[in-house]
Formats: sequence, C-alpha cells, structure tokens
Amino acid sequence: MTGRQLLRRITSHPDFLALVAVFFFAWLAAKPLFGSGYFNMHDDLQMMRQLNMEKCFIDGQIPCRWIPDMGYGYGYPLFNFYPPLPYLTGQLFRIVGYSYADTAKALFIVAFIASGVTMYYLAKRFFGRLGGVVSSIFYVWAPYHAVDVYVRGAMNESWGLIWFPLILLFAYNVLSLKSKKWVDYAPAVIGLSLSWFALMTSHNLMVIVFTPFFAVWCAIWLLYSRNWKSVLPLITGGALAIGLSAFFSLPVLFEKNIVQTDTLVRGYYEFTAHFPSLRQLFISRFWGYGPSVWLENDEMSFQIGWFHWGIPLFVALILAVRTIKTKKFDAIFWAILGMGLTAAGAAFMDHPRSTPIWQQFTALQFIQFPWRYLTMVILGTSFVAGGIAALLKSVPRYLIVTFSIIAVVAYSWSFFLPQNGKLGPLTDEEKFTGAAWELQQTAGIYDYLPATAKTAPKAPRRTQADILEGKGVIEEGRSGTNWEEFKVVAETPAIIRISVLDFPEWKVFVNGNEVEKFIPETEEWGRIHITVPKGDNKVTARLYDTPVRTFGNILSLFSWVTLLVLSVYLYKKRETA
Repeated sequence: MTGRQLLRRITSHPDFLALVAVFFFAWLAAKPLFGSGYFNMHDDLQMMRQLNMEKCFIDGQIPCRWIPDMGYGYGYPLFNFYPPLPYLTGQLFRIVGYSYADTAKALFIVAFIASGVTMYYLAKRFFGRLGGVVSSIFYVWAPYHAVDVYVRGAMNESWGLIWFPLILLFAYNVLSLKSKKWVDYAPAVIGLSLSWFALMTSHNLMVIVFTPFFAVWCAIWLLYSRNWKSVLPLITGGALAIGLSAFFSLPVLFEKNIVQTDTLVRGYYEFTAHFPSLRQLFISRFWGYGPSVWLENDEMSFQIGWFHWGIPLFVALILAVRTIKTKKFDAIFWAILGMGLTAAGAAFMDHPRSTPIWQQFTALQFIQFPWRYLTMVILGTSFVAGGIAALLKSVPRYLIVTFSIIAVVAYSWSFFLPQNGKLGPLTDEEKFTGAAWELQQTAGIYDYLPATAKTAPKAPRRTQADILEGKGVIEEGRSGTNWEEFKVVAETPAIIRISVLDFPEWKVFVNGNEVEKFIPETEEWGRIHITVPKGDNKVTARLYDTPVRTFGNILSLFSWVTLLVLSVYLYKKRETA
C-alpha cells in the first residue's frame, strides 16, 4: 500500500472528520504543554518516577518494585504499590530521545487526547458520531480535567480517565451481543480485559471509585438484554484482567501490611477534611492552584462546571418528555439513565452527607479526597451531554450542539493553563540537582514507608555502609536499583549498617553465604544491620521477590501468553473466514 493509498483510506473512514474534531479540541486543551519548559504542580514527582523507572529497566529489575533515589536515597518500594503504566509508557518517549520534562508533558498530552477518543467511541455507540464528538469535548474540557493536569499534576488519575469509557463500551458490547458461540464474544472480552488491566495499573484507587458504577452499568444492560449467557464472558474478561495485572495487583492487595499505610489516611489525608460544598460543586467559578484544605478555604477548584451539569439536565428533560410521549425505553434511555445515576451518585459521594458510607466502608478512606469522585461526575455528565445529538432533530439540534461546544470550551478556557499562564524554564539537570533533587527524594516519603522504620529518614544517604562497632574499613563498591555490593576489611568482628531501608526479602550475603540481618532497637529509620567476621568480606545485598510477588509475576506471564495465543487464533480465524 502506497502512502497516497493509505492517506485516502484514512480520510475516507466514516469516523475521520469526527476524530479530527476530537483531536483538535483535545489539542487545544493540551496546547499550553507544547514547547520547552515545565510547570508547577502539586504532585511534582513525575520526572523522578520516570527517572527511577528507567533505572529499573537499565538494571534489569522488571517489573520495577524498589527504586533507589526516593526515601532520601535509602530506597523505597514505590512501584510495588504505585501504578506503573504511565511511566512504562513514558519509556517509549525516553527511547526516542525525549527529556524527562518533555516525557512528563507528553504523557499528560496523551491523557487528554486518549480520553477524548475513548469517550467519543463510547458515546458514538448510543448517540452517533455527532453525539460522540459532543461527549468527547465535554469530557476533555471538564474543569476537573484541568485540575487533574494543570493544578494537581495527577498523572495516574488523568490516565484513569482514559479507561473508564473504554471499559463501559466493551462491557456493553459483551452484554448486548446475543450469540451462542463463545468465539463471537472474544474480541469484546479481550478489549474489556485490556481496558481493566490498564485502569488497574494506572490508578488502583480509581478502581475502588469506578467499580460500583461499573456494576450498575452492567446490571442495567443485563436486565435490558436478558442475555444471561453473556455473564460468563463478562466474568472471563474480569478474571483475565486480574491475571494480566497480577504482578502489580497481588502485592498491592496482600502486602499492604508491610508498609505504613495508616499514614495514607491520617492527618491531612483524613477524608472528612476534604468534602466540597454544594456551592463549590455547582455554583462557584473559583479557580486556584493551591491545596485542598478544611471547609471552604480551599485554594483549588471543585466545580463541576455550569454547562457540565446544565446541558445534561436539559438532555434529561428532553428524554423525559420523549419517554412520556412515546413510552419508548430504548438503549438511549437506559444509557442516559445509567450515566445520569453515575453522575448523581458520584456527586453525592463528594458531599458530606455521604459520610456514613465512608465510615461504613473503610476501604473508601484510602481514596483520601472525596472530591476524587468528580472523575465519575464528569464521566457521567459528559456522556449524557452527547444525548442532545440523538434526542433533538433537524436545525435545533445543530444550533444547540454548536452552542454547547462553544459554551463549554469558553467557560473552561482560562482553566486549561499552567500556573502563571505559561511554562517556566526548567531542564532535567536543574530538576535532578541541588535543592530540587533533595525535595523530590523526600516528597511522599511516608506514603509507602516500610513498616520496619519507626520514622522516615531525616538526612540524605551519604555512604553506602558504616561500621558501628569494631574496627575496619569499608571500600565503597557498586549499587543498583535493588542491590548493593561492597567490601569490608575488618580488623575485628564488626557490626555494619547498610544504607538501605529494610523490607521483606532483602537478603544479605557475606562471602557468598547468607547472613542474618537485624534492626537494633536504637535504629529509628529501619536500616539493615549485619555482623561480619574479622578479615576481608565481600558483602552483597539484594531484594528478592516474596511468594506473592513471584506468583503475581507468573500469573501475569501466563495471562499475557494466553491473551496472545487467543488473539492470534482470532486473527487467523478471521483471515480464513
């Protein structure tokens, strides 16, 4: 196929013009991120995480679990608990030569564009191409979407917004397909499993937020279609997703007791301090780049957006009138009802009236900020907004669609900017040296601090190891992402403190033999201690996988091989059909 033929094929695709519109409006939202420089954000660890993910790749620590530079340089089990997908994707940009600053910006740009595309395909399934474009623009241009990127710098949450529409779309495809052949369900099952895998490895807290609304969506379509045979394919897609993500999901579920997770729900992160008011949600147009604080003294915005709740209410009114007149309960009716309930339920979870639910289901408290449910609010309202293209006819439809698009973009235009309105000059070297480097090393240090530490380190790592008792010399050796190697020339038996925070399956070997490690009562930071005999000693320390991590790795490998085999089988079957 020549380049001209390929171009003709692309431009003749039925979705071409609609996708051009989707890409254009997503590009407008992301436009301030193009160009050199960087911007201030709350979660200013994107470059640090990417740097350490790259170090893991170079060092062969795959999957990456322990990173060497955080925890004040003493090491930190970040990616054993923190979703890795955005940073794994970031390595593609690094491979082609992007700087760390440009890689972080590129990942935010991808989040804008990809979320617009996935919402387009979900809404198109019910409202047609025009409705898909409307929903896509509303989704991308929701004020909270700007909060996620330009204020909070919430990389993982902004990536979570990509997968919600895709999961709902593939679940609908599974539940609405009436076939006796399992192979007919396979493409949707594969898509569902990959979408869930992507969400699980993008933002595990969003899994908690999203799952109840996903269950309602599935229940609606199961009752609508009465297609009970689709339950097994739906469950299969979920089981496959768990398998694909097991390398990450299983340690998160079963190893949370080996880190100090209580720090994630105490003090500033106590959920009761972060409920927005009705005025903040529905009326206020306040915009700021500061933090979420107690009561209504917040310095960041939690608005849904006037048009993001006004247009869906208008759609709901039209739908109610149509339903009363025609008694028509079609797929459009149930889709709008389902997503309207999602938006309303999520808005309720944003409000202090939902406190009893938060108290009853303690897992919710790890979400930390109730306003995170705004992700579900904008998912629901943006989808419903696209209904104007399906429910209105003739000229009024195009006039109202045009008005809606212009209004929502104009309303949010000033929000989609970095603080001070532009990128500031910053290079990788500046970010990874001096005070900026030290700040990144200590940021979030209590998030996943090993349980063996009484308190977080209060000073940066200066040496690879120290002699606490006895006489001798330590010859600095080599360090990797999850291993240390050095030599101790001991004149007497000596106690050595290794500058690494202890964590399950850190093993230490002296002259090739594993030795017992310990943490003295006086050790506040949880660093590894060992005893070495007199003489020349080669000390090697390495983090190995626990049984949970090993099983997760094997299950993920098996699941990916299964997915690959199934995909090849379907491709060949399609070619021979």
